Amino acid sequence: MISINTNPAASAAAYNLGNINTSLQKSLQRLSSGSRINSSYDDAGGLAVSMRLSASIRRTEATQANVSNALAFLETQDGVLKSADKVVARMSELAQLATDVTKSTSDLTLYQTEVNSLKSQLASMLTEAFNGVSLFSSLSASATPSTATTLSVVSSHDGSQTIGITQVQLSSISFYVGTAGTTSSGIDISSLTGAQAAITSVNAAIQNLATLRASNGSEQSRMTFAADVLAINKTNLESANSRILDVDVAEESSKLARFNILQQAGTAMLAQANQSTQSILRLLM
Repeated sequence: MISINTNPAASAAAYNLGNINTSLQKSLQRLSSGSRINSSYDDAGGLAVSMRLSASIRRTEATQANVSNALAFLETQDGVLKSADKVVARMSELAQLATDVTKSTSDLTLYQTEVNSLKSQLASMLTEAFNGVSLFSSLSASATPSTATTLSVVSSHDGSQTIGITQVQLSSISFYVGTAGTTSSGIDISSLTGAQAAITSVNAAIQNLATLRASNGSEQSRMTFAADVLAINKTNLESANSRILDVDVAEESSKLARFNILQQAGTAMLAQANQSTQSILRLLM
């Protein structure tokens, strides 16, 4: 049937051309944005999964920052313990020097003056803090240092895993050597007998300090591995999210070329369909 009012061929060509134009615009948008999903219409399920993965990535990044801060806390703590080690080692040296029978009482008094200053330095170390958080436990001095966990660090993005770090008991050092800058508190090397007793006390303090540094080192090691796991998890989450969200440029470029050809062909066919009705004029002439 030949009709003037309706041109089905032109309508079909226009419909196909409209669909091709829509697909072409989507392809251009994907290539220009780099994302396969630019609206919920593109992939509703994929977008929901991508949103959850993106949130997990952000939480993982925040957890990484927290773990890094905890590691910095432990490193700062170890720095103070390292300084305390030098202080106690100097005390040990002075105590040994004070056992020299050729030293006069005045000489021993001078050694004790330095020991008293070192005691005061140890006392000041007990108050060291990291961003307002005390590096060391406030427990009273004891013969055996406590290494019980005092701070809990979240080490997973979902909060299900934690790692304990310790505000070590540096005061256990002062149990043997003292903290006040007087001979009445802690070791006294102003006499030969006192110097000999001080050597035993300082050796015990050094052993406690070694225990504290070993505890700190083990916690630093675990915290470093936790940070490594978080970095790996972040990489995997980003990779999974990329497979859902990011556009395959090679594939999308091929689609763009195809849609361009179809658009040109559709435009040409629509023109042909519009021209086909002109044959009706010949019947009327």
